[in-house]
Amino acid sequence: MLNKYARAFFTRVLTPFAAFLLRRGVSPDAVTLIGTAGVVAGALVFFPRGEFFWGTIVITLFVFSDLVDGNMARQAGISSRWGAFLDSTLDRVADGAIFGGFALWYAGRGDSDMMCAVSIFCLASGQVVSYTKARGESIGLPVAVNGLIERAERLVISLVAAGLAGLHAFGVPGIDVLLPIALWIVAVGSAVTLGQRVVTVRRESAEADAAAEPADGAPDATDAEPKTGTGETGTSGTKTATEDVEPSGSPARGSEATS
Repeated sequence: MLNKYARAFFTRVLTPFAAFLLRRGVSPDAVTLIGTAGVVAGALVFFPRGEFFWGTIVITLFVFSDLVDGNMARQAGISSRWGAFLDSTLDRVADGAIFGGFALWYAGRGDSDMMCAVSIFCLASGQVVSYTKARGESIGLPVAVNGLIERAERLVISLVAAGLAGLHAFGVPGIDVLLPIALWIVAVGSAVTLGQRVVTVRRESAEADAAAEPADGAPDATDAEPKTGTGETGTSGTKTATEDVEPSGSPARGSEATS
């Protein structure tokens, strides 16, 4: 939802900066790595100590690298499968660091087993939501649904709430309650999104299987008579079962797609 509108806006805004980096000889892969390192550092250095305001500021400075690297790849005409793989993989690392930082806070000085568990659920469900789409696409299904809360929503809701909750350290009373509320919203929304994607994959797989079945009354391919006149009989060589492989499915970096 946010991805559809916000990504297009920020892509236009960041295009001049992406062009500047290209002129300086910076590669999209370098931007991806530096951006992820900044997000991880901001989340794991500041959040476990309860410094949510400064942690959010640091993360925000680096999180836009996810838009900049793709913009650079498009401008330079070097979009690649490797870039898409690196980008998606490091997105998972960054997300894990953010919600892991929240979990560490609540497991320590935050002193809340419940919110620690909710933070861990946000971390795990976010990874699985992304995986369901990638895995569905890897077995040839369109997975034509986005869901209630995608990655953009997870980050915006949690980081905005964390930044505002951090103002409690500057004397703003009662505002620290925003972070637990946001984490509950992300947890419930991620569960709903996971359900939406699972239902969609189930429906699409059933439709694909039905379409692959021979029409009523038509002979099955395996029952067809062998050809005569050539002295050879042919086999299709088509596998009847999908191999259990890791999802690839991501478009080349530079395309407008997230999970």
